[in-house]
Amino acid sequence: MTDTYFFGYGSLVNRETHDFAQTHCARLRGWRRVWRHTSLRPVAYLTVVPDATTEIDGLIAAVPGHDWAALDERERAYDRVAAAHQVSHALPHLPEIALYTIPEGRHDPATETHPALLSYIDVVVQGYLREFGEAGAQHFFDTTDGWDAPVLDDRADPVYPRHRRLTADERAFVDDQLHARDIRLLRR
Repeated sequence: MTDTYFFGYGSLVNRETHDFAQTHCARLRGWRRVWRHTSLRPVAYLTVVPDATTEIDGLIAAVPGHDWAALDERERAYDRVAAAHQVSHALPHLPEIALYTIPEGRHDPATETHPALLSYIDVVVQGYLREFGEAGAQHFFDTTDGWDAPVLDDRADPVYPRHRRLTADERAFVDDQLHARDIRLLRR
């Protein structure tokens, strides 16, 4: 049986948000992250959309026992699609690799009534800082669209269920990146 993996490009890059033990840094070609919302959730979150000119970093993780049920539940707003031919990694073999995306037409841009959560951004950026360093976290910001979306500042009382506490340096990095993009913060 062929190994099965998923490619994580958002919160799944932060190893503290899951218990997938077998993870590896990887790069996905032909996709770009974007902040979007659907009718399934009251806030915006990341998805990927096809973009032939972009490559994004992330993690691949083995799906234990080929059991996709728990991961499909966690990512229930998304469709799982095959992506093995678009992922480069250091594994010595070619596993099946899937990624989660919301198909075009089933998501809309983030809005004031569907903002991105700062607690979610914190988790994602913390993952990129720890896996890829500051250059990798900068690349995350540069290869993600939708930064014109408002961001709900929920750090004091996080809404995101898998929120994590950031170090002072991690927090400063996130804040500096948001400030550089003139992100409008909404207060709770």
